[in-house]
Amino acid sequence: MIKKITSVNNEYIKELSKLKQNKYRNQQQLFLVEGYHLVNEAKAANLLQTVLITNEEDYLKGINNILVSNNIIEKLAHTNSPQGIIGVVKMMQKPKLWGNKILLLDNVQDPGNIGTLIRTALGFNLDLIVLGNGCADLYNDKTIRATQGAIFKIPILQESLDIVIPQIKQMQIPLFGTSLTNAVKLESIPKPSRYALILGNEGSGVNPKYLQMTDQNIYVKTNENLESLNVGVAGGIIMYYFNNSLD
Repeated sequence: MIKKITSVNNEYIKELSKLKQNKYRNQQQLFLVEGYHLVNEAKAANLLQTVLITNEEDYLKGINNILVSNNIIEKLAHTNSPQGIIGVVKMMQKPKLWGNKILLLDNVQDPGNIGTLIRTALGFNLDLIVLGNGCADLYNDKTIRATQGAIFKIPILQESLDIVIPQIKQMQIPLFGTSLTNAVKLESIPKPSRYALILGNEGSGVNPKYLQMTDQNIYVKTNENLESLNVGVAGGIIMYYFNNSLD
């Protein structure tokens, strides 16, 4: 018989509520996802530990199911009108630095941008994403929702770029930075079959010390009245361009 919890003051529900905070997520190595799509993506990745449902028809085989009240869903959810399902998910294991197409993010602080770039990297066949220091939390609710499930489908390494960039250089993978100065137009670059791309902070861009380590710095040409593109948009344009290398 399915377990039921109706009170928002239940101790287990209180513990799950703590997972809204980065500190507790890291301690428990767990995070929450909302909605049918993300729950199913987590299950497909074999990371779904428990599912909280308001309707017994949503029962998932092979998973710990708990029937809960709408009030509990509302307590645990971040959205204003949540679907009646929340998953308790195990964090992904830390991947190794590998691959021929790698996205490096330097101090990208908006979780929506992080999520969008993860989703875009998956769409354009990158092998690995590296979240450097200062980036928004990978398991932030806004980050997860912006990925639309891509978080479960591409390896994501959280590591200082001070460590990663020298290793990429040793792997002899061409390293490209994004900059509005001392850079060449994207279209002038021969499309690479192997590359690492650094995208930087929304306000200040890529750290200058990393730009000095690159093989080439590039920019996306836009109307002169525009100061700069959103990092998610710029990253998408560059990844799309590089993805056509084998056409």
